[in-house]
Amino acid sequence: MKLKRQYWIGADLDELEAIERELESSGTLRGQIHVLTLDDTSAENHHQLHDVQSLMKKDLIRSGLRGLGIGLIGAALVLTGAKFAGWTETAAGWWPFAFLAVVVLGFATWEGGLWGIQTQNANFQRFEEALKSGKHLFFVDLREDQEGQLKEVMGRHGGTEFAGTGSANPHWMILWQHRLKSFLTETMP
Repeated sequence: MKLKRQYWIGADLDELEAIERELESSGTLRGQIHVLTLDDTSAENHHQLHDVQSLMKKDLIRSGLRGLGIGLIGAALVLTGAKFAGWTETAAGWWPFAFLAVVVLGFATWEGGLWGIQTQNANFQRFEEALKSGKHLFFVDLREDQEGQLKEVMGRHGGTEFAGTGSANPHWMILWQHRLKSFLTETMP
């Protein structure tokens, strides 16, 4: 099931908390709703808000995957270069080059992750001006049948404005997070 993400900008965390409560009472899972703010202290005081985790604010995954791709290319170059140069025909064989390929792969992935931990998540860069001006980003990953509910709830709250759409987390990931949290909080006392 494909989800669609809607972004909204709001200036009041109390209002965003009320919106989240209304959405959850109408059947939207907590994992579908997120609030991104630069004012982490205020967000912590609003216990109902599902704040974006600090690692999600960074571009770690995307940059790490890019590093992995570069590492795979580098490892393939090491192995093919060693083969065509005839170095694998020596007494050492493939082992030193296989080890070097693994080192190149690991280093490139690690560097990609380091780059990503210093960079803001690409999905949120277009909202940087609003966030710096003290506003908050409220976004919801929706199924098609939930879009009407969101529109109705947002219509009752005039302090928010629509800011666009984007790609959402996969539905299976949201369900998995919800079930894991339910298991840990309700099943395991």
